[in-house]
Parts: sequence; structure tokens; C-alpha cells
Amino acid sequence: MSFLIDFVLHIDAHLISIVNTFGDWTYLILFAIIFVETGAVILPFLPGDSLLFAAAALSANSMYHLNIWIFVFLLFFAAVLGDSTNFFIGRAVGNALTEHHIFGKFINKQKMAESKEFFDHYGSISIAFARYMPIIRTFAPFVAGGSNFRYQKFIIFDILGSSTWVSLCCGAGYFFGNFPVVKQHFSVIVIGIILISLIPILVSFLKTRKKAV
Repeated sequence: MSFLIDFVLHIDAHLISIVNTFGDWTYLILFAIIFVETGAVILPFLPGDSLLFAAAALSANSMYHLNIWIFVFLLFFAAVLGDSTNFFIGRAVGNALTEHHIFGKFINKQKMAESKEFFDHYGSISIAFARYMPIIRTFAPFVAGGSNFRYQKFIIFDILGSSTWVSLCCGAGYFFGNFPVVKQHFSVIVIGIILISLIPILVSFLKTRKKAV
């Protein structure tokens, strides 16, 4: 866990190390991370927003020989494919996975319940909104699949959410990531990105508590 925290907070340095070590294989490595973040129900803690921001920032620097358009296409495809995989896992096994004596230990049931409540409250559009919310975006497709939500409708909202999410995060990283002030305070920027992305979860939580009272 300490390595994961260090990876997220110093993601720019770690990505530079990956690029220098693996070269063009960096595209597939980042594709795998974004895919697994939502494709595997038990790994919601992998970096998402900050990873896109940092990767796009590196692609804007010519010394790393990375193509921003390849990043945008691959990471968008990874997000959609991961969500779809998670959706069909939810449809196939439903609550059985959360109650499994092994896999159930790796699933945060509280976050799963919050995702279900978020999905039930906002309906179809929650699929698109969830893409901007860490942890919730991992469980939302699973919940949708387990709720017998139509895939044809799911994929429309998922493409909407994934395309805008990738475009916004990569666009911000590409155009602002190499500003001297951003590079000097990259860890602070990453923490800011994480905090901003958690705002919708906090608002939803406060609304729920207010109704309960």
C-alpha cells in the first residue's frame, strides 16, 4: 500500500522511469492500469485521473517521444473495455462475488452500497457521472450489470462519460502539465485532482445523511 501511495503522489517520476525503461510499451502498461481499475472489481484503488494527467503531460514533452493521440485513443478504449468487462461480471455473478469467501474480502461492501445508492438515485446518467468519481467508477458498472440494466443503454452513457473524462484529464495534462509551477508542485496538483474528484462522493454522502436525519 505504501508503494501505491508513493506511486500516486510521485506519479510523474514513476512514469518517466517507466518510459525510460519500457519505451513504447508504456502505452500498453497504462492501458492495462486503466482497464484493470474498473475491469477488476477488487482493484478500485489504482490511479486514474492523475495517471491520465501525468501521461498527457509527458506526451507534451518532445524528449519522451510519446503521442498524445495514441494515449487518448488507448486510454478511452481501456476505460470502456474495463467498464464493459465489469458490467458483464456483475451480470454473470451479481452478489455472489461480494459474498465469496475469498473475493469478498477484497471488495469494499460499503463503497459497493454507496455505488448502488448513487446508481439508484441518478439512474442512467450515473454511468457517465461515475467515471469522474474514484472507487465509485469501479463499482458502478458492476452494480448496473447486477441490476439487469440493458447493456445497449449502459454503453451509450459509458462512452459519453469515458470520452469526456479522457479528453478532460488528458487535455489538462497536455496543456498545463509542463508549466514550471505545475512541475515543481506536481504532488500537490495530484492531491488536488484527487480531492476534487472526491467532491461528488462527499456531496452524495452528505445528502444521504441529511435525508436519514
